[in-house]
Amino acid sequence: MKYLLGMAMLLIVATVAAQDSLRFIAVPAGSYVVGAKNFPLNPKRTVPLAAFRIAVTEVTNAQFAAFVQATGYVTDAQRRHNAMVFEPGLKEFRWLEDSTAYWEYPNGVSRGDISAKMDHPVTCISFADAQAYCNWSGCRLPTLDEWEVAARAGSDTRYFWGGDRDAITAYANVWLGHDHLSADTADGYMYTAPVAHFKPNPWGLYDVYGNVFEFCEGRTALDKPNSTQAHARGGSWWCSKNSCSFFNSVDIGNIHRHASFSNLGFRVVKAN
Repeated sequence: MKYLLGMAMLLIVATVAAQDSLRFIAVPAGSYVVGAKNFPLNPKRTVPLAAFRIAVTEVTNAQFAAFVQATGYVTDAQRRHNAMVFEPGLKEFRWLEDSTAYWEYPNGVSRGDISAKMDHPVTCISFADAQAYCNWSGCRLPTLDEWEVAARAGSDTRYFWGGDRDAITAYANVWLGHDHLSADTADGYMYTAPVAHFKPNPWGLYDVYGNVFEFCEGRTALDKPNSTQAHARGGSWWCSKNSCSFFNSVDIGNIHRHASFSNLGFRVVKAN
């Protein structure tokens, strides 16, 4: 009995610590414009939203490690051994399946661990893994519309600063090279960057574009019934002007719910 009580207390303390390390901004209830004209996946429309709070940063390796330590959770990549990773030299949109890759070795064992990157966003996890973290932490993933409203920060343009895509370098960790045949560290990072390293959007959210794609709840207008697809938004460190280019407030990515990539992570929300 003492052992069980001790484990329960450890779980509570770890949960509170993980939540306290996250900061949130409040988004008030209201009607918001999302989407874009001539964009079937995300058509322009007005949506009503209840008030919510969204994390200022993506969930970090340190925060996910607290979850794993408290629960013993084993990720999809650890069980399925099918995570997809990247290394320079691959043609566009090509990735490598690495059976050794999972959140502690997000680019595979041969490319190093996260011991010096605890303040980077956790990656190489699936949508199902992100949901498991949320269930433990008392949070949830943002809906597609909640994410977009928070990313836009009151703007009505493709980027929260306006229409000039080149301004991305001040706000996001993205791939600046012409292609992926050679390593790109022009912004200081080839893979992920520490959260909150680049400038925030006007509402104080960091890394809504670039760094890692962020899982969201919800369905798009083009999803088929009983689809096993999950969705992610905002682009990643891999995205460049010539490939992907999803580092904006409009595009929506698709991925299987149990797939794991080294450029996929998440941020969380709470009801207000």
